[in-house]
Amino acid sequence: MSQVDLVFRGGMVVDGTGAAPRRADVAVSEGLIVAVGEVSARGREEVDATGLMVAPGWVDIHTHYDGQATWEERLMPSSNLGATTVVFGNCGVGFAPVRPQDRDRLVVLMEGIEDIPGTALHLGLDWRWESFEQYLDVLAAMPHDIDIAAYIPHGALRVYVMGDRGARGEPATPEDIRRMAEHVRSGLLAGAVGFSSSRTLVHRSSAGDPTPSVRAERDELLAIAHVMRELDRGAFQFASDFTDLDAEFGLFRDLARVSGRPLSFAMTQTSGDPDKWRKQLALIDQARSEGVQISAQIAVRPIGLMLGLQGTYHPYNGRPSYEEIAHLPLAERAQAMRQPARRARILAEPGPRGTFFLDAVASGQDNVYELGVPPIYDPAPEESIGARARAAGVTPDELIFDILTANGGTNFLYLPLVNYADGNLDAVFEMLNHPYTINSLSDGGAHVGMICDASTPTYMLSYWARDRKGPRLDVGAAVRRQTRDTAWALGLRDRGVIAPGFRADINLIDFDRLQLGPPVMVHDLPGGARRLNQEASGYVATYVAGQPIFRNGLPTGALPGTLVRGETVSRQLNDA
Repeated sequence: MSQVDLVFRGGMVVDGTGAAPRRADVAVSEGLIVAVGEVSARGREEVDATGLMVAPGWVDIHTHYDGQATWEERLMPSSNLGATTVVFGNCGVGFAPVRPQDRDRLVVLMEGIEDIPGTALHLGLDWRWESFEQYLDVLAAMPHDIDIAAYIPHGALRVYVMGDRGARGEPATPEDIRRMAEHVRSGLLAGAVGFSSSRTLVHRSSAGDPTPSVRAERDELLAIAHVMRELDRGAFQFASDFTDLDAEFGLFRDLARVSGRPLSFAMTQTSGDPDKWRKQLALIDQARSEGVQISAQIAVRPIGLMLGLQGTYHPYNGRPSYEEIAHLPLAERAQAMRQPARRARILAEPGPRGTFFLDAVASGQDNVYELGVPPIYDPAPEESIGARARAAGVTPDELIFDILTANGGTNFLYLPLVNYADGNLDAVFEMLNHPYTINSLSDGGAHVGMICDASTPTYMLSYWARDRKGPRLDVGAAVRRQTRDTAWALGLRDRGVIAPGFRADINLIDFDRLQLGPPVMVHDLPGGARRLNQEASGYVATYVAGQPIFRNGLPTGALPGTLVRGETVSRQLNDA
């Protein structure tokens, strides 16, 4: 091996296996890693990695780029933050399969559940598909900066097979079930990574209707499990309220047992039942002892709602004196709000209620914080709006008003919805140290006006392996959890590790300088619709299949990303 395409020289390799960092060279040819260690071969391109971390690209298995991936080549805010593979179609929502008469219904569903503007979806989606297989073909034909993969979404499938009955959540007939199973079969054979569904009443369309899959019965889901067993392909992904923990977990255990395939579900700490997650982990331990492959998908920080004048929610929507100026550009609106007379009128008017989020703000100012720059995702109790207002001798509403109208109206409040019931991240630390949890729930591409958690892989590394005041993870474990562990959980065994035979998806990171910037609102969705984006310092470069897609936060123009069709294996593993 006298010459290779690319060599990273002298970096600290964190290889994704959990091993400690070690100084080594990494050689790449034809998109694959060909050598790690002391590399004598010269590269057509040589990269001096001295003082830098060389890690696998992040594999984010819980995103919602279902629409964006059909019109946008760069999948931000994931690809600019180190992700090299993303999986969408989660939570049972997506845009295939679909009949022409049901397109609007799927848009309304996605708009409500994932807070993606319906106007942007209507303008961006060109609907060059009907079947799920055709949807994959459309994705495969379009270049992207990073690799993409997709689940078959239960909600879209039910509507496709059952029409209005499926959308209303009516029970499926035996013929409906047979047809759904056949579509899942063809979707898996075409390259779906699995099947996703939602059983939570939190998931509703923008019209307020429950997601179509929420009341799907056991026979319907078992039919899908039998298809997976027959093909020995695919994974299940679920969201659930777990209202009856034993019954719901029993169903999931049976689906995993019958299918013989992995099943994972979203798990968080909630304030209403702050120890339920421990009960769920105990049930997972028992299932695993019986050989049943169940895991919990977890978020590595609070899933937090951001409230601001430029976002989906803020406390002054609906107040008459605010609505008079709501049409103004952001900076002008903030300035108008700060005029003493208007400020007094707005504060005297009753605040909006009636949504879960706004009610939480109105009644829980001791769990609302200023997000700050840089953003703080583990704020101290004394930094809450309630505590600061009491210390300053003002009302919480006055303090919120002054925060949101400062800096031209660009400030955000932060409301941790889950994983912060104790006012700290100790519960998350326990989750991260459990062997059957998977880093997930970033929701990249979704909740574009109120949540920006696509940055959680960056947070995983900077906070949990470096900055936390208290117990931390070693850097090898932190990298492994969002590279090899996430990739291999879905059978993508050709990535997530820096070793010969694996894909050359690589992050080059200045670890000491790694720092998230504040979320910012941009208007680059179709029709100029808004979405939250976030950037970070410290990413020197990100490579996909050996090609640099970002250097120092700027896109290179390279689009080496491809559609991943089903399970994969590295040359090294295949040879073994």
